[in-house]
Amino acid sequence: MSEYPNEELHTHLPVRAGATVDIGEMSGIEADVVRGILRAEPVGRLATPPGPATDSATGPVLGIAANQAANPTAAPETPADRPAVRTTSASPPPADSATAAGSIATSSIAANSIAANSIATSSIAANSIDATALASGPAGTGPLALLLATVLDGLDRGRADWLGPLPPGGPHAVREAVAASGFGILPDKGEDPFETLAALGRLVAWGAADPAHPHCAAHLHCPPLATSVAAETAVAALNQSLDSWDQSPAAGEIEERIVRTLTRAVGYPDSSAGVLTSGGTESNLMGLLLARDDILRRRFDTDPDLDGVPPFAAGRMRILASDQAHFSVARNAAVLGLGERSVIPVASDPEGRMRADALGEALGAVVDRDEIALAVVGTAGTTDLGAIDPLGAIARLAARHGAWFHVDAAYGGGLLLGTEADDRLRDLHTADSVTLDLHKLGWQPVPAGCFLVKHAASLRSLEKRVSYLNSVDDEQAGYPSLLGRSLRTTRRADAVKLAAAFRALGREGFQQLTDRCRALAGYAAAAVQAHPDLELTAEPHLTTVLFRYLPPDPHDADRVNGALRRHLLEAGRAVLGRTELARERPGTPPGRVRLKLTLLNPHTTEPQIDALLAAVRTAGGAASASAASVRGPS
Repeated sequence: MSEYPNEELHTHLPVRAGATVDIGEMSGIEADVVRGILRAEPVGRLATPPGPATDSATGPVLGIAANQAANPTAAPETPADRPAVRTTSASPPPADSATAAGSIATSSIAANSIAANSIATSSIAANSIDATALASGPAGTGPLALLLATVLDGLDRGRADWLGPLPPGGPHAVREAVAASGFGILPDKGEDPFETLAALGRLVAWGAADPAHPHCAAHLHCPPLATSVAAETAVAALNQSLDSWDQSPAAGEIEERIVRTLTRAVGYPDSSAGVLTSGGTESNLMGLLLARDDILRRRFDTDPDLDGVPPFAAGRMRILASDQAHFSVARNAAVLGLGERSVIPVASDPEGRMRADALGEALGAVVDRDEIALAVVGTAGTTDLGAIDPLGAIARLAARHGAWFHVDAAYGGGLLLGTEADDRLRDLHTADSVTLDLHKLGWQPVPAGCFLVKHAASLRSLEKRVSYLNSVDDEQAGYPSLLGRSLRTTRRADAVKLAAAFRALGREGFQQLTDRCRALAGYAAAAVQAHPDLELTAEPHLTTVLFRYLPPDPHDADRVNGALRRHLLEAGRAVLGRTELARERPGTPPGRVRLKLTLLNPHTTEPQIDALLAAVRTAGGAASASAASVRGPS
C-alpha cells in the first residue's frame, strides 16, 4: 500500500472502506506509527486485546477496522452494528477485554466511583423518552442519564472506527460523510433521540481532531479532564446564565471565588476583579478597551462611553506589542476603531522574547511623533515558541510613558495553578490587566478564559444597568450581578468546571500535569536534535517544540514541510502545527516554514513521540521526492 501518495496526483483515501490494515505489509516506520497509536493510553481500551496472534518476521499482524465514512456513500451505523478492532485470530476477544463507556451497568469501573444515578436501575423505560424530554427538573435527570449513556457509547464506537488522531481522507471525505449522515438538516418529522445520539456521537468522534490522541499535537488545544467535562454536563443540564443573580445563584458565587483564587495567584491586591471569558481574544479585547478608555479619560477628560473617541485623539493612539504577540492584538485594535496600523511591533530576541531596549526605542519614537502610547502588551507564553517576555522591565517602561500594561498570559498563565512558582511570572502583578486561558495549560473544555484587572474600578467602561437584570434596589438589597464585568449578556457558568478541577486536583495535581508536559517537550526537542534530517528551531520554553524537516535540497524546505504536514493530515495519522518565522534565522538553511508540536497531553509517552517523528521523516522523504522536479512556494 502507498504510504504517502504523491501530493499532486492523489485524491483517494489511505484505507478502503471495510478493509483491514496489515502492519506486516507496512514499512517499519509506518508500522511503528500504528503501534504507537495502539499504545496510546487515552484510547487504550481500543487497542487489540491479547489473543493468539503471533509475531512473524515482519511483525505482528493487527487488523484495524477501516472507518466507515471512508466510503462517502455510507452513513454512520446504529449502535447494533459496531465495527470492532479485530485480531487475526478466528476466535472473538474475551468478553471482558473491552467495555463501552456507555455500558455503565457492566463497567469495570468500581461501583463506588460511579454517581448514584444508576442507569441499570433506572425506572424510566427507554422507549418512554422522546425528543421533548427535559434535561433536569423536579422529575430528575433520568432521561438525560439514558441519553448520555447512548451518546458516550457512540463516542467510543466512533473512536473505534478509526484509531488515528483525525479522520483520513481530508476535507472531502469529512464533507461527504457529514452529508451522508443527514446531520445539519432540519427534517419535517423528528426521529428517535436514541438513534439520533448514537449516530451523532459516532460521527463526531470519528470526525474529530482528538486532542487526547498522542499524535494530535498541532495547537494549544488540550485534552480536557474528565472531571471538568462531567461538571460541564451539570452546567448544560441546568442552563445557568450569569447575567443576573436570579438566573445562576450558586454559579455566580462560584465564579466570584474562582476569580479571587486567580487574582491572588497573579499577586493582585484585594481591590482587583475579573470575569470568565470565551478565551484570549475576548480577554485581550477587554484589556485594550479598558486601556483606550483609561487614556481618554486621563489625557483628554472625555467620557468614551458617551462620546466615543474624540477627533483630536483619533489616529494618534498607539499599541506596542512584540512581533511575536498574538494576532488578536491587531484584530482587536481594528474592532476598537483604532486600526491595525495603530499596533507597533517591537522586535524580539532569538528566543522570541520582547527586547526591552527595542521597546524603549519604540516608546521614544511615539513621543517624538506626538503620538500617544495607549498600551503596551506583554506576552507570557507566545503561541509558537512559548516565550515569556521580561515583564518587570516592560512594566517600568510602560509606567514611565503612562501607558496601560496588559499581559497576554493565555498560555503561560497556567503555570500559576501549580505548587512551584515560575520566576518568569514573578512580575505579572505589575500588569494593569491579565489574560488567562485555562483551556490550554489548565486542561479544561473550551471555553475557560479569564480576564483580570488590578483595580475593579477599571471595569467601569463595562458597567451597564438594565432594570430587568440588575436594578439598583435589588443590588442594595444584597442581590449581586456580574453583568457589569463582561462584554456579553447571556453567559454560561464556565467557572463550575474550574471549581471541580481545582478541588479534584489541587495545586499538586496541576503541577504534575504541567511537569509531565514540559518533560515531554524536552524529550521531543532532544529527539529532533538526534536526527540529522530534522532541525530544532529553539529550545522549548513551555510545551511547544518548533522544528522542521530538512530535505536534500535546502531550497525545497518550505514546500516540503508544508506538503508533509498535509500528507499526514490526509492520511489521518498526525496533526502537526504549521507556522512561519518572521525572518529567516542566520546560519540555517533557507526557509521560514516550521512544524510545531504542542504537547498538552500528559498521558503521551516517549515512544509515541518517537513514532510521530518517524512519521514526519517518512512523509518528509516522500514530499522531498515529489518536490524534486517542481519547486516553488509551499
